[in-house]
Amino acid sequence: MIVANRYAKSLLDLSLEKGQLESVYADMIEIKSTCANSKEFINFLNSPIINSDKKNSVIKAIFNGKINDITSAFLSIVTSKRRESIIPEIATNFIEQYRSHKNILTAVVTSAKGLDETTKQKALDLVKSQLKGEVELVEKIDASIIGGFILKIGDKQIDKSVVRQLSNYKKELINKALN
Repeated sequence: MIVANRYAKSLLDLSLEKGQLESVYADMIEIKSTCANSKEFINFLNSPIINSDKKNSVIKAIFNGKINDITSAFLSIVTSKRRESIIPEIATNFIEQYRSHKNILTAVVTSAKGLDETTKQKALDLVKSQLKGEVELVEKIDASIIGGFILKIGDKQIDKSVVRQLSNYKKELINKALN
Protein backbone atom coordinates (compact mmCIF):
# COMPACT_ATOMS: atom_id res chain seq x y z
CA MET A 1 0.00 0.00 0.00
CA ILE A 2 1.47 3.32 -1.12
CA VAL A 3 0.10 5.32 1.82
CA ALA A 4 1.64 2.95 4.39
CA ASN A 5 4.95 3.13 2.54
CA ARG A 6 4.90 6.95 2.69
CA TYR A 7 4.10 6.99 6.39
CA ALA A 8 6.90 4.48 7.03
CA LYS A 9 9.35 6.61 5.01
CA SER A 10 8.36 9.70 6.99
CA LEU A 11 8.91 7.87 10.26
CA LEU A 12 12.27 6.54 9.06
CA ASP A 13 13.39 10.04 8.07
CA LEU A 14 12.23 11.50 11.38
CA SER A 15 13.92 8.78 13.43
CA LEU A 16 17.17 9.33 11.50
CA GLU A 17 16.94 13.08 12.05
CA LYS A 18 16.36 12.62 15.80
CA GLY A 19 19.03 9.90 16.15
CA GLN A 20 16.44 7.37 17.31
CA LEU A 21 16.50 4.90 14.41
CA GLU A 22 17.34 1.79 16.44
CA SER A 23 14.75 2.59 19.09
CA VAL A 24 11.99 3.22 16.54
CA TYR A 25 12.98 0.03 14.69
CA ALA A 26 12.55 -1.95 17.93
CA ASP A 27 9.17 -0.24 18.42
CA MET A 28 8.02 -1.20 14.93
CA ILE A 29 8.99 -4.82 15.59
CA GLU A 30 6.92 -4.69 18.79
CA ILE A 31 3.95 -3.15 16.96
CA LYS A 32 4.16 -5.66 14.11
CA SER A 33 4.31 -8.51 16.62
CA THR A 34 1.31 -7.16 18.53
CA CYS A 35 -0.69 -6.87 15.31
CA ALA A 36 0.32 -10.37 14.17
CA ASN A 37 -0.58 -11.95 17.51
CA SER A 38 -3.86 -10.18 18.25
CA LYS A 39 -6.79 -10.46 15.89
CA GLU A 40 -8.80 -8.45 18.41
CA PHE A 41 -6.35 -5.54 18.12
CA ILE A 42 -6.62 -5.62 14.31
CA ASN A 43 -10.43 -5.68 14.54
CA PHE A 44 -10.24 -2.74 16.97
CA LEU A 45 -8.04 -0.73 14.56
CA ASN A 46 -10.39 -1.48 11.65
CA SER A 47 -13.62 -0.70 13.51
CA PRO A 48 -15.51 2.24 11.99
CA ILE A 49 -17.69 2.50 15.12
CA ILE A 50 -14.90 3.45 17.55
CA ASN A 51 -13.84 7.10 17.29
CA SER A 52 -10.24 8.28 16.85
CA ASP A 53 -9.89 9.64 20.40
CA LYS A 54 -10.88 6.30 21.93
CA LYS A 55 -8.54 4.43 19.56
CA ASN A 56 -5.71 6.80 20.40
CA SER A 57 -6.16 6.33 24.16
CA VAL A 58 -6.31 2.53 23.82
CA ILE A 59 -3.20 2.45 21.61
CA LYS A 60 -1.35 4.61 24.16
CA ALA A 61 -2.47 2.29 26.97
CA ILE A 62 -1.33 -0.84 25.09
CA PHE A 63 2.11 0.51 24.24
CA ASN A 64 2.64 2.71 27.33
CA GLY A 65 6.25 2.31 28.45
CA LYS A 66 7.01 -0.10 25.60
CA ILE A 67 7.71 2.40 22.81
CA ASN A 68 9.61 5.67 22.63
CA ASP A 69 8.07 9.15 22.40
CA ILE A 70 8.67 9.53 18.66
CA THR A 71 6.79 6.32 17.89
CA SER A 72 4.00 7.20 20.31
CA ALA A 73 3.54 10.65 18.76
CA PHE A 74 3.64 9.11 15.29
CA LEU A 75 0.87 6.64 16.19
CA SER A 76 -1.20 9.54 17.56
CA ILE A 77 -0.84 11.40 14.26
CA VAL A 78 -1.73 8.30 12.24
CA THR A 79 -4.81 7.77 14.41
CA SER A 80 -5.90 11.41 14.21
CA LYS A 81 -5.71 11.15 10.41
CA ARG A 82 -8.01 8.07 10.60
CA ARG A 83 -5.26 5.84 9.16
CA GLU A 84 -4.99 3.48 12.15
CA SER A 85 -6.13 0.54 10.03
CA ILE A 86 -2.81 0.66 8.14
CA ILE A 87 -0.60 0.58 11.24
CA PRO A 88 0.38 -3.09 10.58
CA GLU A 89 1.42 -2.21 7.00
CA ILE A 90 3.31 0.86 8.22
CA ALA A 91 5.25 -1.31 10.67
CA THR A 92 6.07 -3.87 7.95
CA ASN A 93 7.14 -1.16 5.50
CA PHE A 94 9.25 0.58 8.13
CA ILE A 95 11.08 -2.67 8.92
CA GLU A 96 11.74 -3.26 5.20
CA GLN A 97 12.98 0.31 4.72
CA TYR A 98 15.20 0.02 7.82
CA ARG A 99 16.75 -3.17 6.43
CA SER A 100 17.33 -1.47 3.09
CA HIS A 101 18.84 1.60 4.79
CA LYS A 102 21.17 -0.61 6.87
CA ASN A 103 21.93 -2.86 3.86
CA ILE A 104 20.68 -5.96 5.69
CA LEU A 105 19.83 -8.88 3.43
CA THR A 106 17.75 -11.85 4.44
CA ALA A 107 18.85 -15.30 3.36
CA VAL A 108 16.31 -18.08 3.82
CA VAL A 109 17.66 -21.61 4.04
CA THR A 110 15.15 -24.44 3.90
CA SER A 111 16.14 -27.95 4.93
CA ALA A 112 14.32 -31.18 5.69
CA LYS A 113 15.28 -31.51 9.37
CA GLY A 114 16.89 -28.21 10.33
CA LEU A 115 20.53 -27.21 10.46
CA ASP A 116 22.93 -27.73 13.32
CA GLU A 117 24.80 -24.64 14.55
CA THR A 118 28.02 -25.50 12.67
CA THR A 119 26.23 -25.92 9.33
CA LYS A 120 24.16 -22.80 9.95
CA GLN A 121 27.32 -20.79 10.62
CA LYS A 122 29.00 -22.19 7.47
CA ALA A 123 25.97 -21.20 5.40
CA LEU A 124 25.96 -17.72 6.91
CA ASP A 125 29.71 -17.30 6.27
CA LEU A 126 29.28 -18.48 2.67
CA VAL A 127 26.48 -16.01 2.01
CA LYS A 128 28.39 -13.15 3.69
CA SER A 129 31.46 -13.85 1.56
CA GLN A 130 29.39 -13.50 -1.63
CA LEU A 131 27.42 -10.39 -0.71
CA LYS A 132 28.15 -6.92 0.56
CA GLY A 133 26.31 -5.91 3.69
CA GLU A 134 24.92 -7.63 6.71
CA VAL A 135 23.10 -10.93 6.32
CA GLU A 136 20.34 -12.33 8.48
CA LEU A 137 19.84 -16.08 8.13
CA VAL A 138 16.29 -17.37 8.49
CA GLU A 139 15.87 -21.10 8.79
CA LYS A 140 12.80 -22.99 7.61
CA ILE A 141 12.05 -26.69 7.87
CA ASP A 142 10.21 -28.51 5.07
CA ALA A 143 10.30 -32.31 5.29
CA SER A 144 8.95 -32.59 1.73
CA ILE A 145 12.36 -31.68 0.26
CA ILE A 146 13.62 -35.00 1.70
CA GLY A 147 17.23 -33.79 2.11
CA GLY A 148 19.69 -31.16 0.97
CA PHE A 149 18.75 -27.49 1.12
CA ILE A 150 17.20 -24.56 -0.70
CA LEU A 151 18.89 -21.18 -0.24
CA LYS A 152 16.97 -18.05 -1.23
CA ILE A 153 18.35 -14.52 -1.18
CA GLY A 154 16.07 -11.88 -2.65
CA ASP A 155 14.96 -13.16 -6.05
CA LYS A 156 17.83 -15.67 -6.39
CA GLN A 157 17.50 -19.28 -5.35
CA ILE A 158 19.88 -22.22 -5.13
CA ASP A 159 18.00 -25.50 -4.96
CA LYS A 160 20.15 -28.45 -3.88
CA SER A 161 17.28 -30.47 -2.47
CA VAL A 162 16.86 -34.19 -3.02
CA VAL A 163 13.40 -33.56 -4.49
CA ARG A 164 14.89 -31.24 -7.14
CA GLN A 165 17.63 -33.74 -7.99
CA LEU A 166 15.09 -36.56 -8.35
CA SER A 167 12.94 -34.33 -10.56
CA ASN A 168 15.95 -33.52 -12.76
CA TYR A 169 16.85 -37.23 -13.08
CA LYS A 170 13.25 -38.01 -14.03
CA LYS A 171 13.31 -35.35 -16.77
CA GLU A 172 16.61 -36.71 -18.10
CA LEU A 173 15.24 -40.25 -18.25
CA ILE A 174 12.08 -39.12 -20.02
CA ASN A 175 14.10 -37.10 -22.56
CA LYS A 176 16.43 -40.07 -23.23
CA ALA A 177 13.47 -42.41 -23.62
CA LEU A 178 11.82 -40.07 -26.15
CA ASN A 179 14.99 -39.67 -28.25
